Amino acid sequence: MSVGRLGARVLIGGLFVGHGTQKLFGWFGGPGRAGTEGMMEALKMRPAKVHALAAGVTETAGGTLLALGLATPLASAAITGVMTTAITKVHRPNGPWVANGGWEYNAVLIGALTALTETGPGDLSLDHALGIERSGPRWALASLALGVTTAALTMAAGSRGTPGLPVSTDTKAAAAAQGDTAGDPTTAGA
Repeated sequence: MSVGRLGARVLIGGLFVGHGTQKLFGWFGGPGRAGTEGMMEALKMRPAKVHALAAGVTETAGGTLLALGLATPLASAAITGVMTTAITKVHRPNGPWVANGGWEYNAVLIGALTALTETGPGDLSLDHALGIERSGPRWALASLALGVTTAALTMAAGSRGTPGLPVSTDTKAAAAAQGDTAGDPTTAGA
């Protein structure tokens, strides 16, 4: 039985469902669509509306798939892509340490996702139950490469977009999105 892998999948996947719904709906104290659009505009990810929706949907869907152990390499690639973008656009200038707003947390998640893809989601997964489990070093490297490549292409496309209209700062979330943390809850107030 693979209780440890189930625990890791449910924990990481569940937290990403939370992150995604923060962006999409403002749940769990998140910025909602307006705040996420402001964050994307501040990060020069344009059009901000499209990138806000893409980030929220990717985190929610990737987290759900990971928690269920369904299409595990794809779920890992989706979350790796979001974390790669966060490292590049938000955390890299702060160095590695999360206490300083750095990228260590994001890198640990990418490492955990790569390990889960290599070992497989385990017996307690939909991949296993449906007989579609894909695992091993090639799947892990392919998932990692897909996530990083998709992030690079997304950031390149976003940097070519034209600036949007100024984002309303009527809400606390939209104001936070314009600050030095780009609305990232892991570094807000750091």
